[in-house]
Amino acid sequence: MAVVIRMKRMGRKNREYYRICASDRRSPRDGRVIEELGTYDPHVPETDARCTLDNARADYWLSVGAQPSTAVRVLIKKYGTNGTHVAKMEQARARLKLPKIVPDAGPPAFVPEVKVPESEAVAAVAVAAPAEVVAEVATEVVAEAAAEPAVVEAAPEESKSE
Repeated sequence: MAVVIRMKRMGRKNREYYRICASDRRSPRDGRVIEELGTYDPHVPETDARCTLDNARADYWLSVGAQPSTAVRVLIKKYGTNGTHVAKMEQARARLKLPKIVPDAGPPAFVPEVKVPESEAVAAVAVAAPAEVVAEVATEVVAEAAAEPAVVEAAPEESKSE
């Protein structure tokens, strides 16, 4: 039985990830596997944290003659037992485990003004303020109302043309 180490595509449309598997050469890419050796997720933001690999099992399968695919060969070279990026991979995974720092949103960009009629303003102040403040505001409102002349519009006369 010829064994190959290849990536099995998983996930959904436009959000794929891969399992690195040892499988029979005759089985389809996403078919039956002998053993799963790791994963590769291309959507992880840290490039060196994308691959997880069980190095002991990968070394075993390579020692018994399993042939890695081109993509898996690159991953083993980088992140395998004596890989070139093992230290970078550990640092990247440590950074991903740290809590995310979210900056303060700051003041709002726009706050609409709410216009409240004066009668409602006095009522709102009466509910929330002490009696002295209510009396003061009420006096101001009465003074403003007295200062403004009352405008009474005459009702238009209805002309009866009969």
